[in-house]
Amino acid sequence: MSLVTREEKTVQYISGPLLFIEGGERFAYGSILDILLPNGEVRSGQLLEVSKTHAVVQVLERTTGLDVASTAIRLREEVARIGVSKEMIGRIFNGSGKPIDGQPDVIPEARLPIIGQAINPVRRDRPNDFIQTGISSIDGFNTLVRGQKLPLFSGSGLPANEIAAQILAQAKVRGEEEQFVIVFAAMGITQREAAFFLQSFEETGAKGNVVTFLNLANDPTIERLLTPRSALTVAEHLAFVHDFQVLVILTDMTNYCEALREIGTAREEIPGRRGYPGYMYTDLATLYERAGRVKGKKGSITQIPILTMPDDDITHPIADLTGYITEGQIVLSRALHRSGIYPPIDVLPSLSRLMNNGIGEGRTREDHRELSNQLYACYAEGRDVRRLVAIVGEDALTDLDRKYLKFAEAFEGRMLNQGNTDRSIDETLNLGWELLQIIPQAELRRVSKKVLSKYFTPVLSEGTKSPYY
Repeated sequence: MSLVTREEKTVQYISGPLLFIEGGERFAYGSILDILLPNGEVRSGQLLEVSKTHAVVQVLERTTGLDVASTAIRLREEVARIGVSKEMIGRIFNGSGKPIDGQPDVIPEARLPIIGQAINPVRRDRPNDFIQTGISSIDGFNTLVRGQKLPLFSGSGLPANEIAAQILAQAKVRGEEEQFVIVFAAMGITQREAAFFLQSFEETGAKGNVVTFLNLANDPTIERLLTPRSALTVAEHLAFVHDFQVLVILTDMTNYCEALREIGTAREEIPGRRGYPGYMYTDLATLYERAGRVKGKKGSITQIPILTMPDDDITHPIADLTGYITEGQIVLSRALHRSGIYPPIDVLPSLSRLMNNGIGEGRTREDHRELSNQLYACYAEGRDVRRLVAIVGEDALTDLDRKYLKFAEAFEGRMLNQGNTDRSIDETLNLGWELLQIIPQAELRRVSKKVLSKYFTPVLSEGTKSPYY
């Protein structure tokens, strides 16, 4: 195959951000092209589709001034690449990896293809180390483990961005010898949301520890598809070359999937569920499966993809497919949000499938698993009693029912509703034992006698009887 390295005026047709050019077999799929205007301006484009006779190019920048007669194209790179370096930490880039913070270009240590590959299953190491987010509803009940991919399912208007910013500011790994860095990729966000994130980085002091990729809502659609791949390529370099423990936050994956649908429609592909491409599962897997640990490597990549569920529908294709690929989900609750609880994370439908790998003695604390199970069970019982009250009234409740109802209120008011405070895992677990004082000891059947005798007491440390009895 002969690739074009010289200028050629082969543009046949222009439709919106798409250029249709002659001689598709001369190009490799995914090639990056220079688009040359008569006035000498050079813009970028990426090859979306290739056939023997034609090729489709997505313009990565504005399309004003393009015309069929005078626009020329030239091959820049056979595949999309990004220059990677340790010096990218603390910098801000667009979705293609170009600096947008007013500072000079980064001198790359290497130029790597952004497509990347999923980690070879044979070389994968088992995730087994705790990452502390400082948020009790995650650390205590849906623990994030190093090398895991744990998505956050939000609804329109819920504070997913605020929670992401809080995790960015508070996330840490235990052990002073570990190097920890965050790669943050925002796709299709508004100027206001971008300003919020950048301001929060400044206020919390997290900016110097974050590599930021911003794709705004008015940026090219194709750049939205490049953004997470650019971010993950940088994350892989930091993790597996420089031995960093990397936390990657991707928001909003719904905007990414909408871009997939838009590109698919422009290419006249046969749609799948709700108009999304039939290959969306595979496409999402190429992103999510780049998280993990590699045997023989000290570094790791942990992912928190954030997505907005249309109409709060957890069965929507984006949430549904994400749940299949990833290892659990953190679910935000509109009911908790309306009650003024922040962060409004509902621990009952939330799940971390790798939680057991990252908790326990030597990682968090010996009582973590049993305490989490007991708190979960008591809260679920309290929620059931709350629904019962709506039917039969509170007068029909037994004394034990009232204790479970009081526990549910206290659990939401004190454990879940922590605000912007950074809570250590020990503080979370200690608060859990304090809340369990509401429930009679005979009801605590999910905790072993050994753990119960060590941590549970109905008497407060000041020597006074618990106010919950």
